[in-house]
Amino acid sequence: MIPGQIRIGVDLGGTKTEVIALAADGQEIYRKRTPTPAGDYEAQIALVARLVAELEQSVGSVGTIGVGIPGAISPATGAIKNANSNWLIGKPLDRDLAAALGRPVRLQNDANCLAVSEATDGAGAGCDVVFAAILGTGVGGGIVVRGWPLTGCNAIAGEWGHTQLAWREDSERPGPACYCGLRGCIETLLSGPGLAADHRAATGRDLKGEAIVALSVKGDVGAEAALQRYESRLARGLAVIVNVLDPDVIVLGGGMSNIDRLYRNVPAIWHRWVFSDRVDTPLRKAVHGDSSGVRGAAWLWPPER
Repeated sequence: MIPGQIRIGVDLGGTKTEVIALAADGQEIYRKRTPTPAGDYEAQIALVARLVAELEQSVGSVGTIGVGIPGAISPATGAIKNANSNWLIGKPLDRDLAAALGRPVRLQNDANCLAVSEATDGAGAGCDVVFAAILGTGVGGGIVVRGWPLTGCNAIAGEWGHTQLAWREDSERPGPACYCGLRGCIETLLSGPGLAADHRAATGRDLKGEAIVALSVKGDVGAEAALQRYESRLARGLAVIVNVLDPDVIVLGGGMSNIDRLYRNVPAIWHRWVFSDRVDTPLRKAVHGDSSGVRGAAWLWPPER
């Protein structure tokens, strides 16, 4: 095998584990997904080692390895924290993976990996400061500055999903309960389940996001109202990001990012809450879709680093 010719990315999802190999020019040359052994930490380590070995055997090259995780490494303990894949919490994942793979491994939060991917060769390519938001089963955020993820001294930079919705209306107080122990977190309102719960509370109908969007197209009043509430909340949530960070671009990923009307309707109203005479910030859909996370993990080893 030829060392150092490829970049390997690993995405440790709650339901699937994915590996990818990128050539030096960023072209995908290998990809494989397999179910995650949820709840079994040792099996997770073994699975990653097996998938990487199969990848390298297939492509005939040994690569650097970056890993995206649904959490972060605690600076205090060196172990994983804030992971919704709770079997990772408290484990020295980076050290255990490095031992199993026989080389250094770089770990980042999966939202940071999305941001790295899109900043490298996606919707934020060429931008100095990129904010990427995952709007899916949960809500996360990642920040990339000049090609490198911003982590922060507490390893929580970009944890936008666990801030409260700003400029709340009376009907939005105190907000839904969040698993973090607080109420009104953005994750409870802007996730896919958050949209479904809001629509259910208003109409009594239990539908997922795709069905709500389809009904709105047909003129359903309840579905349209739910989407307008969602757009207002997304605009307010992102207005805070613009006011504090003023990124060159905001990129959306995750299942909710496939709602095309967001890219028209949210920028049309977010000026109400942005402290500027006009808002030039582009709102874009992730170019690489659900591949962005694993691609970003591979790009944690960029050429210049």
